[in-house]
Amino acid sequence: MSAAEAIAPAPAVNGCGRRTAVGVETVGMTKVFGSFTALEDVSITVRPGSFHALLGENGAGKSTLVKCILGFYEPTRGTIRVDGKDVEVKNPRDAQLLKLGMVYQHFTLVPSLTGAENLVIARADAPAIIDWRQETKRLEAFFDEMPFRVPLDKPVSSLSAGEKQKLEILKQLYLDQRFLILDEPTSVLTPQEADEILGLLRGMTERGELSVLMITHKFREVTAFTEEVSILRRGRMVGAGKVGQMSTDEMARLMIGDQEIRERAARQPFNARETKLELAALCAIDDEGLPALDRVNLKVAGGEIVGIAGVSGNGQSELIETLSGQRPLTDGRIVVRSQPFEPKRADMDRFKVFGLPEEPLKNATAPKMSVAENIALRSFDKPPIAGLGFWLKPSPLRKMARELIGRYRVKTTSPDAPIETVSGGNVQRAVLARELSGDVDVLIVANPCFGLDFASVSEIRSQIMDQRNRGAAVLLVSEDLDEILELADRVAVMSEGRIDYVAPIAETDRTTIGRHMAGH
Repeated sequence: MSAAEAIAPAPAVNGCGRRTAVGVETVGMTKVFGSFTALEDVSITVRPGSFHALLGENGAGKSTLVKCILGFYEPTRGTIRVDGKDVEVKNPRDAQLLKLGMVYQHFTLVPSLTGAENLVIARADAPAIIDWRQETKRLEAFFDEMPFRVPLDKPVSSLSAGEKQKLEILKQLYLDQRFLILDEPTSVLTPQEADEILGLLRGMTERGELSVLMITHKFREVTAFTEEVSILRRGRMVGAGKVGQMSTDEMARLMIGDQEIRERAARQPFNARETKLELAALCAIDDEGLPALDRVNLKVAGGEIVGIAGVSGNGQSELIETLSGQRPLTDGRIVVRSQPFEPKRADMDRFKVFGLPEEPLKNATAPKMSVAENIALRSFDKPPIAGLGFWLKPSPLRKMARELIGRYRVKTTSPDAPIETVSGGNVQRAVLARELSGDVDVLIVANPCFGLDFASVSEIRSQIMDQRNRGAAVLLVSEDLDEILELADRVAVMSEGRIDYVAPIAETDRTTIGRHMAGH
């Protein structure tokens, strides 16, 4: 049955009447790309009015399944049912007619337009000439039915991350979508904003107004807000059930299967040591010439991890870029072991400063070069690899690479394979092998586990803790607050390019940190 036959198109805004949630099933969903089967015989049921979690590692098939539901992919085999009826979803327009919508991980709003303008232009029937008096009445009627509001007269660029995410959700509800797919919806929110938005959506599902399928990696959100869970691994359904009847350990084990996971390194007692890294009134501008860092002050002692928390876009990326020499300082200075530090290769070697930046394939490797060559980027001009001051010796280079590949469990077909051909987790491991194989005094890492599988996350966090236990000063910049709460000895919150809150982890909590992340 086509989408048009299955359900008659309803007005984009139903100023009266009650919203009714839509249920969706996939039956035997399979998607094959050439010789690769991305999805095989996956059947899930999202009941009308339920809040359902979809879990799985990167590459498990979550995105493929969602794209089949929404008409971006045509399934090789299988059926989609909406409210018990077999339907054909040939394109995203069909999905919209069936009341199926999606809120993406990254904002899709037009920053220069107001909230009202973003809502109106999203409609398929948006007029060429807009009667704003009439549209305002429709928007007011719509907002009377909604559990939350956002400013509609301000440009989207001036809204907070939480307001933008609310507007993304409101846009789908304004289009009268009754089944929402949320892709990592809280990745740019403070804990309070995340809990507020998920709580409001949970209320709508409980009232039978909406069904939600949420893709997430945060078990806390799964257990706090969702009712049912489906788990994919390598394109297959491997588990499903009521959230209250499954522990997080069981969910994690289903996601990773028999994959070996390193036991997390134990935190050794912290005794205050000398300051190894000091950031003194750092200032820098962003790519648009606006202030990005505003007199950032912070000290990190040997043997401790200081975690910098904050909502994305508050200067964290620019801070990492200044510390790695990718962005110039306009004022302030970096001090390592009481001496001025320039983020250049010579000083990094002299002061034993190492790091793992964001997106290491792009920022910390030469993608076309081999795994072995990338591992040697720190030592290619030193014995035993270098000879006669400039000559590279292939044999010691490969020997060192094989040793580090084994020690850091880098999975690659060969040390000579281009590093761009290995998975994201193994790129991280290869860069860590390069950065941590010698003596480390200062370690600077940014979002080290973003998008990685459980085994890689466990390995990388253990390596970071090992360096801290050996006496390194570790600066951890992460948008994952759970990661900071697990690893850090102290937390510093970054908001609007400043650090105004620093506290020992034992003397703060998620709520307090979240309040400061929001700038309060």
